[in-house]
Amino acid sequence: MKPVKKTKEEIRKYQLAVVKQMLKLATSGFGLVAALAWNELIKTAINDFVRTRVSVGSGIISLLIYALIVTFLAVFVTLQLSKLAERLEKKK
Repeated sequence: MKPVKKTKEEIRKYQLAVVKQMLKLATSGFGLVAALAWNELIKTAINDFVRTRVSVGSGIISLLIYALIVTFLAVFVTLQLSKLAERLEKKK
């Protein structure tokens, strides 16, 4: 069997696909690191704020406040990114 020769265009498509995948992976990785940093900041701020003011049940209250803040941020960011995507799609 003869080896299959690839054209320059096929090689370029392959290279582009690899670079795009690497970009997605890097973006996801940095996104995870940023999310973990914000997670720690929010948890620490809530724990410091709630535990200094509430002694009984502060753990549950802290978790509730944390869950509400993270949910709000997730919804807000998702909505803003969706609106941006819609605007960019309309410009095409």
